[in-house]
Amino acid sequence: MFYHPEDGHGLPHNPFNAIVTPRPIGWISSRGADGGNNLAPYSFFNAVAYEPPQVMFASTSAKADRDGTKDSVANIEETGVFCVNVVSYALRDAMNASSAPLPKDINEFEHAGLEMADCETISCGRVAAAPAALECKLTQIVTLPGAANKVVFGEVVGVHLDDSCLNDGTFDVTRFQPLARLGYRDYSVVRDLFSLTRPDQ
Repeated sequence: MFYHPEDGHGLPHNPFNAIVTPRPIGWISSRGADGGNNLAPYSFFNAVAYEPPQVMFASTSAKADRDGTKDSVANIEETGVFCVNVVSYALRDAMNASSAPLPKDINEFEHAGLEMADCETISCGRVAAAPAALECKLTQIVTLPGAANKVVFGEVVGVHLDDSCLNDGTFDVTRFQPLARLGYRDYSVVRDLFSLTRPDQ
């Protein structure tokens, strides 16, 4: 099978998200200039640089009450900071609850039954139960082709790690089992690892 995206694929559901998988989930917490807290998951998310450490997430739709974007991007445009919370398997239902398209004045932490903790270096909340959290300062927002496609880049200025996930000096993902986004309504969870040595090592 081959298709041009602009011509359609002829399948019951778009296969694009199922092709580019698995994708880590950036559970983005932000705070608006008015002090309102927001929490939302984004599956177009990843780390993009080591030194200094940097991450990105993409927002690809808009809300009627946010003038062409979503709560996370609007808040970050106002304050210049955000936090990436890592989603463990245990937090899957809370993450899903926080994805609801709620009005901008609704706090998703409360809606999802999550305890919020304060960040250390930025004025923003974070998911207290997350196995790791990355405090970020905005570096740039890039507008992509399309109606509401924006990519948010941030420099990581603070890192929270759950001590129970540290194992002999490494951050052991099998201790919290990170969630990954697949296509359609599907997710996966990381439980099994294997190692490969690169040719130059």
